Amino acid sequence: MEKTFNKRERSTNEMTVYGIRPVMEAIKSGKEIDKILIQNGISNPLISELRGLIKQHDIHFQFVPIEKLNRATRNGNHQGVMAIISPINYFSIMDIIPTTIAEGKTPFVVMLDKVTDVRNLGAIARTAECAGVDAIVIPTHGSAAINDDAIKSSSGALLRIPICKEDNLKTVINFAKQSGLQVCAATEKSSTPYTQVDFTQPTLLIMGAEGSGVSNEYIKISNVKAKLPMLGQVESLNVSVAAGIFMYEVLRQRNIQ
Repeated sequence: MEKTFNKRERSTNEMTVYGIRPVMEAIKSGKEIDKILIQNGISNPLISELRGLIKQHDIHFQFVPIEKLNRATRNGNHQGVMAIISPINYFSIMDIIPTTIAEGKTPFVVMLDKVTDVRNLGAIARTAECAGVDAIVIPTHGSAAINDDAIKSSSGALLRIPICKEDNLKTVINFAKQSGLQVCAATEKSSTPYTQVDFTQPTLLIMGAEGSGVSNEYIKISNVKAKLPMLGQVESLNVSVAAGIFMYEVLRQRNIQ
């Protein structure tokens, strides 16, 4: 069944915009901007105006050597600024959870904490779309870029499942709890096997990056902590594999055929 939030058209073409005024116009027009690159050491009134817009709209930016901008534009006509426009439209989890509940469904949302590898993000999205996940939440900063490589790794799933890019994951967790969702952090620090968690309840599942795992501050405010059994010598599973195991346990418990 097609989800309500999948009806918006999404473009697979990642765009780049060069030049100070074109980038400013892209911001003002409401384009989904992943990040803005600004030449190191550049300073003039227009750059100051651009910096003000970036701050106002809370857009991620970074300073880079002029050589990087030259390579990206080839003709060097960038005026020290380049914006990377997102190939997808993002959604708000504050809209998706209430809508999912209103439709009479049991919400299932996956949150990714510090997952920075585009292939892992793509693989998780592919499984999530197949498993009927209602949305994937990623942080505005510190997440893998949603670009052509990520979309290819997801087999197009990133174009079909709602992706919510949120400034504050703690706020999302608290909102989910207030909306009646249990928050389950996947962590080896838990003593509870994942099969013993009641996933028939509305659920927000948090998956962390390999190595660092879910942030301690999110673990502390989660309702449930669950782990996967590890019998070998390797300390952790690939996050996309671990996420897939959790997602299909949700399907198993909900008796979805």
